[in-house]
Amino acid sequence: MPLIDINLFDNCEKQKRYHDMAGKLAGKVAWVSGANKGIGEGIARMYAKEGAKIAMIGRTVSEGEKIAEEIKEQGGEAFFFRCDVSSEQDIKNSIEETVKRYGTIDILINNAGIVDIKALHEYTVKDWDYVMDVNVRSMFLSFKYAFPYLSDHENSYVVNLGSISSFVGQDTTPVYTTSKGAVLNLSKSIGLDYARYGIRCNCVCPGITETPMLMTHLNAENDPDAHYKKRLTRVPINKQLYPEDVAKACLFFSCEDSSGITATSLIVDGGYLGCAEWDAGKYE
Repeated sequence: MPLIDINLFDNCEKQKRYHDMAGKLAGKVAWVSGANKGIGEGIARMYAKEGAKIAMIGRTVSEGEKIAEEIKEQGGEAFFFRCDVSSEQDIKNSIEETVKRYGTIDILINNAGIVDIKALHEYTVKDWDYVMDVNVRSMFLSFKYAFPYLSDHENSYVVNLGSISSFVGQDTTPVYTTSKGAVLNLSKSIGLDYARYGIRCNCVCPGITETPMLMTHLNAENDPDAHYKKRLTRVPINKQLYPEDVAKACLFFSCEDSSGITATSLIVDGGYLGCAEWDAGKYE
Protein backbone atom coordinates (compact mmCIF):
# COMPACT_ATOMS: atom_id res chain seq x y z
CA MET A 1 0.00 0.00 0.00
CA PRO A 2 1.58 3.34 -1.02
CA LEU A 3 2.36 5.95 1.55
CA ILE A 4 -0.22 8.71 1.93
CA ASP A 5 0.81 11.99 0.35
CA ILE A 6 0.85 14.23 3.43
CA ASN A 7 0.60 17.39 1.33
CA LEU A 8 -2.41 16.01 -0.54
CA PHE A 9 -4.04 15.02 2.75
CA ASP A 10 -3.31 18.47 4.18
CA ASN A 11 -4.83 20.16 1.13
CA CYS A 12 -7.93 17.97 1.35
CA GLU A 13 -8.31 18.84 5.01
CA LYS A 14 -7.95 22.53 4.22
CA GLN A 15 -10.59 22.25 1.52
CA LYS A 16 -12.85 20.36 3.91
CA ARG A 17 -12.41 23.00 6.58
CA TYR A 18 -13.09 25.72 4.02
CA HIS A 19 -16.19 23.89 2.87
CA ASP A 20 -17.35 23.51 6.45
CA MET A 21 -16.80 27.20 7.05
CA ALA A 22 -18.33 28.27 3.76
CA GLY A 23 -21.89 29.45 4.10
CA LYS A 24 -24.93 29.37 1.87
CA LEU A 25 -23.56 32.20 -0.28
CA ALA A 26 -19.95 31.06 -0.71
CA GLY A 27 -18.51 32.46 -3.93
CA LYS A 28 -21.49 34.72 -4.61
CA VAL A 29 -21.44 38.48 -5.16
CA ALA A 30 -24.22 40.52 -3.57
CA TRP A 31 -25.11 44.14 -4.39
CA VAL A 32 -26.99 45.62 -1.42
CA SER A 33 -28.53 49.10 -1.48
CA GLY A 34 -29.09 51.05 1.71
CA ALA A 35 -26.38 48.91 3.27
CA ASN A 36 -24.97 51.53 5.61
CA LYS A 37 -27.70 51.25 8.26
CA GLY A 38 -30.78 49.38 9.43
CA ILE A 39 -31.99 46.36 7.49
CA GLY A 40 -29.41 46.86 4.74
CA GLU A 41 -26.59 46.74 7.26
CA GLY A 42 -28.05 43.57 8.75
CA ILE A 43 -28.21 41.99 5.30
CA ALA A 44 -24.65 43.01 4.43
CA ARG A 45 -23.23 41.57 7.65
CA MET A 46 -25.21 38.33 7.44
CA TYR A 47 -24.45 37.72 3.77
CA ALA A 48 -20.74 38.32 4.37
CA LYS A 49 -20.80 35.71 7.15
CA GLU A 50 -22.46 33.35 4.68
CA GLY A 51 -19.53 33.76 2.29
CA ALA A 52 -20.70 36.42 -0.17
CA LYS A 53 -18.64 39.32 -1.42
CA ILE A 54 -20.62 42.43 -0.60
CA ALA A 55 -21.00 45.63 -2.61
CA MET A 56 -22.41 47.98 0.00
CA ILE A 57 -24.37 50.76 -1.66
CA GLY A 58 -25.44 53.86 0.26
CA ARG A 59 -25.12 57.60 0.75
CA THR A 60 -23.27 58.02 4.05
CA VAL A 61 -19.59 57.29 3.47
CA SER A 62 -18.48 57.32 7.12
CA GLU A 63 -21.09 54.73 8.14
CA GLY A 64 -20.63 52.55 5.07
CA GLU A 65 -16.85 52.42 5.14
CA LYS A 66 -16.87 51.64 8.88
CA ILE A 67 -19.20 48.66 8.38
CA ALA A 68 -17.19 47.43 5.38
CA GLU A 69 -13.99 47.54 7.44
CA GLU A 70 -15.64 45.64 10.28
CA ILE A 71 -16.81 42.97 7.84
CA LYS A 72 -13.26 42.61 6.51
CA GLU A 73 -11.81 42.45 10.02
CA GLN A 74 -14.14 39.51 10.69
CA GLY A 75 -12.87 37.66 7.62
CA GLY A 76 -15.49 38.77 5.13
CA GLU A 77 -15.13 40.67 1.88
CA ALA A 78 -16.89 43.99 1.28
CA PHE A 79 -16.49 47.47 -0.10
CA PHE A 80 -18.62 50.59 0.19
CA PHE A 81 -19.69 52.65 -2.81
CA ARG A 82 -21.35 56.02 -2.32
CA CYS A 83 -24.52 56.08 -4.37
CA ASP A 84 -27.70 58.14 -4.42
CA VAL A 85 -30.19 55.59 -5.73
CA SER A 86 -32.41 58.37 -7.08
CA SER A 87 -29.65 58.93 -9.66
CA GLU A 88 -29.53 56.63 -12.69
CA GLN A 89 -25.86 57.39 -13.27
CA ASP A 90 -24.95 56.61 -9.66
CA ILE A 91 -26.69 53.24 -9.85
CA LYS A 92 -25.03 52.42 -13.17
CA ASN A 93 -21.64 53.37 -11.72
CA SER A 94 -22.21 51.21 -8.64
CA ILE A 95 -23.04 48.16 -10.77
CA GLU A 96 -19.98 48.73 -12.95
CA GLU A 97 -17.72 49.13 -9.91
CA THR A 98 -19.06 45.92 -8.38
CA VAL A 99 -18.34 43.98 -11.56
CA LYS A 100 -14.92 45.62 -11.87
CA ARG A 101 -13.99 44.46 -8.36
CA TYR A 102 -15.73 41.09 -8.15
CA GLY A 103 -16.32 40.05 -11.75
CA THR A 104 -20.10 39.63 -11.65
CA ILE A 105 -23.29 39.98 -9.61
CA ASP A 106 -25.28 36.97 -8.39
CA ILE A 107 -27.61 38.64 -5.89
CA LEU A 108 -29.35 42.00 -6.14
CA ILE A 109 -30.84 43.36 -2.91
CA ASN A 110 -32.96 46.46 -3.35
CA ASN A 111 -33.31 47.71 0.20
CA ALA A 112 -32.80 51.48 0.01
CA GLY A 113 -35.90 53.45 0.90
CA ILE A 114 -37.18 56.62 2.54
CA VAL A 115 -40.36 57.76 4.28
CA ASP A 116 -41.89 61.23 4.17
CA ILE A 117 -44.58 61.92 6.77
CA LYS A 118 -47.33 64.37 5.85
CA ALA A 119 -50.80 64.51 4.34
CA LEU A 120 -51.10 64.01 0.60
CA HIS A 121 -52.25 67.56 -0.18
CA GLU A 122 -49.09 68.91 1.47
CA TYR A 123 -46.77 67.18 -1.01
CA THR A 124 -45.20 68.97 -3.92
CA VAL A 125 -44.64 67.13 -7.17
CA LYS A 126 -40.92 67.18 -6.37
CA ASP A 127 -41.57 65.54 -2.97
CA TRP A 128 -43.69 62.83 -4.58
CA ASP A 129 -41.18 62.13 -7.33
CA TYR A 130 -38.23 61.88 -4.94
CA VAL A 131 -39.87 59.24 -2.73
CA MET A 132 -40.95 57.24 -5.78
CA ASP A 133 -37.48 57.59 -7.36
CA VAL A 134 -35.74 56.24 -4.26
CA ASN A 135 -38.26 53.56 -3.33
CA VAL A 136 -39.33 52.24 -6.75
CA ARG A 137 -37.47 53.63 -9.76
CA SER A 138 -34.15 52.66 -8.15
CA MET A 139 -35.24 49.00 -8.27
CA PHE A 140 -35.99 49.26 -11.99
CA LEU A 141 -32.61 50.87 -12.63
CA SER A 142 -30.54 48.48 -10.52
CA PHE A 143 -32.15 45.52 -12.26
CA LYS A 144 -31.71 47.11 -15.69
CA TYR A 145 -27.96 47.49 -15.23
CA ALA A 146 -27.41 44.26 -13.28
CA PHE A 147 -29.41 42.09 -15.68
CA PRO A 148 -26.51 41.20 -18.03
CA TYR A 149 -24.62 39.74 -15.06
CA LEU A 150 -27.57 38.14 -13.27
CA SER A 151 -28.58 36.38 -16.50
CA ASP A 152 -25.08 34.99 -16.91
CA HIS A 153 -25.62 32.46 -14.10
CA GLU A 154 -27.65 29.30 -13.87
CA ASN A 155 -29.28 30.71 -10.74
CA SER A 156 -29.41 34.32 -9.59
CA TYR A 157 -31.57 36.21 -7.15
CA VAL A 158 -33.33 39.53 -6.73
CA VAL A 159 -34.84 40.47 -3.39
CA ASN A 160 -36.83 43.69 -3.12
CA LEU A 161 -37.72 45.11 0.27
CA GLY A 162 -41.38 45.97 0.55
CA SER A 163 -43.27 46.55 3.77
CA ILE A 164 -46.47 45.70 5.56
CA SER A 165 -47.47 48.93 3.80
CA SER A 166 -47.31 46.93 0.56
CA PHE A 167 -50.64 45.50 1.75
CA VAL A 168 -52.31 48.09 3.98
CA GLY A 169 -52.42 51.84 4.40
CA GLN A 170 -50.62 53.78 7.10
CA ASP A 171 -51.29 57.15 8.71
CA THR A 172 -49.84 60.21 6.89
CA THR A 173 -47.47 58.24 4.65
CA PRO A 174 -49.42 58.22 1.36
CA VAL A 175 -46.44 58.27 -0.99
CA TYR A 176 -44.50 55.68 1.03
CA THR A 177 -47.41 53.24 1.03
CA THR A 178 -47.99 53.85 -2.68
CA SER A 179 -44.34 53.11 -3.37
CA LYS A 180 -44.34 49.92 -1.32
CA GLY A 181 -47.44 48.66 -3.07
CA ALA A 182 -45.61 49.23 -6.33
CA VAL A 183 -42.54 47.34 -5.06
CA LEU A 184 -44.64 44.25 -4.42
CA ASN A 185 -46.09 44.16 -7.92
CA LEU A 186 -42.78 45.06 -9.55
CA SER A 187 -41.26 42.05 -7.78
CA LYS A 188 -43.97 39.81 -9.18
CA SER A 189 -43.38 41.14 -12.68
CA ILE A 190 -39.63 40.58 -12.53
CA GLY A 191 -40.14 37.08 -11.14
CA LEU A 192 -42.49 36.17 -13.98
CA ASP A 193 -40.71 37.83 -16.88
CA TYR A 194 -37.17 36.72 -16.01
CA ALA A 195 -37.71 33.18 -14.73
CA ARG A 196 -36.54 31.87 -18.10
CA TYR A 197 -33.17 33.49 -17.46
CA GLY A 198 -32.73 31.63 -14.18
CA ILE A 199 -33.49 34.78 -12.17
CA ARG A 200 -35.81 34.45 -9.20
CA CYS A 201 -37.28 37.62 -7.72
CA ASN A 202 -39.19 37.87 -4.46
CA CYS A 203 -40.31 40.57 -2.06
CA VAL A 204 -39.67 40.63 1.70
CA CYS A 205 -42.16 42.76 3.63
CA PRO A 206 -41.06 43.75 7.14
CA GLY A 207 -43.27 45.01 9.92
CA ILE A 208 -42.19 47.09 12.92
CA THR A 209 -38.41 46.79 12.77
CA GLU A 210 -35.92 48.72 14.88
CA THR A 211 -34.27 50.88 12.24
CA PRO A 212 -33.43 54.57 11.72
CA MET A 213 -36.48 54.83 9.44
CA LEU A 214 -38.73 53.64 12.26
CA MET A 215 -37.19 56.26 14.54
CA THR A 216 -37.96 58.94 11.93
CA HIS A 217 -41.57 57.83 11.90
CA LEU A 218 -41.85 57.69 15.68
CA ASN A 219 -40.19 61.06 16.19
CA ALA A 220 -43.01 62.67 14.20
CA GLU A 221 -45.30 61.80 17.14
CA ASN A 222 -45.82 63.96 20.23
CA ASP A 223 -44.74 61.10 22.52
CA PRO A 224 -42.54 58.68 20.48
CA ASP A 225 -42.04 56.18 23.33
CA ALA A 226 -45.74 55.92 24.12
CA HIS A 227 -46.62 55.63 20.44
CA TYR A 228 -44.01 52.87 19.98
CA LYS A 229 -45.36 50.87 22.91
CA LYS A 230 -48.90 51.27 21.61
CA ARG A 231 -47.89 50.00 18.18
CA LEU A 232 -46.19 46.96 19.67
CA THR A 233 -49.39 45.96 21.48
CA ARG A 234 -50.82 45.30 18.02
CA VAL A 235 -48.07 42.76 17.27
CA PRO A 236 -49.02 39.22 18.40
CA ILE A 237 -45.45 38.25 19.33
CA ASN A 238 -45.44 41.45 21.44
CA LYS A 239 -41.98 42.65 20.47
CA GLN A 240 -40.22 44.59 17.76
CA LEU A 241 -38.20 42.96 15.02
CA TYR A 242 -34.52 43.58 14.34
CA PRO A 243 -32.66 43.87 11.03
CA GLU A 244 -31.30 40.34 11.48
CA ASP A 245 -34.84 38.95 11.50
CA VAL A 246 -35.50 40.48 8.10
CA ALA A 247 -32.05 39.53 6.79
CA LYS A 248 -32.82 35.85 7.46
CA ALA A 249 -35.86 36.05 5.19
CA CYS A 250 -33.79 37.77 2.49
CA LEU A 251 -31.13 35.07 2.81
CA PHE A 252 -33.78 32.40 2.21
CA PHE A 253 -34.67 34.08 -1.07
CA SER A 254 -31.00 34.55 -2.04
CA CYS A 255 -30.02 30.90 -2.34
CA GLU A 256 -31.41 27.55 -3.44
CA ASP A 257 -33.12 26.99 -0.08
CA SER A 258 -36.01 28.71 -1.85
CA SER A 259 -35.63 27.00 -5.23
CA GLY A 260 -39.00 26.92 -6.93
CA ILE A 261 -40.21 30.11 -5.23
CA THR A 262 -40.47 33.27 -7.29
CA ALA A 263 -42.80 36.22 -7.92
CA THR A 264 -44.14 36.16 -4.38
CA SER A 265 -43.64 37.79 -0.99
CA LEU A 266 -42.72 36.87 2.56
CA ILE A 267 -44.18 38.94 5.38
CA VAL A 268 -41.93 39.33 8.43
CA ASP A 269 -44.11 41.21 10.89
CA GLY A 270 -44.61 39.14 14.03
CA GLY A 271 -48.20 38.44 13.01
CA TYR A 272 -49.20 42.11 12.57
CA LEU A 273 -51.15 41.57 9.34
CA GLY A 274 -52.59 38.26 10.48
CA CYS A 275 -55.44 39.79 12.45
CA ALA A 276 -57.93 42.63 12.26
CA GLU A 277 -57.69 43.31 15.99
CA TRP A 278 -55.08 42.57 18.60
CA ASP A 279 -53.89 43.81 21.96
CA ALA A 280 -50.84 42.00 23.31
CA GLY A 281 -51.13 44.00 26.53
CA LYS A 282 -54.19 42.05 27.65
CA TYR A 283 -51.98 39.02 28.33
CA GLU A 284 -49.65 40.87 30.71
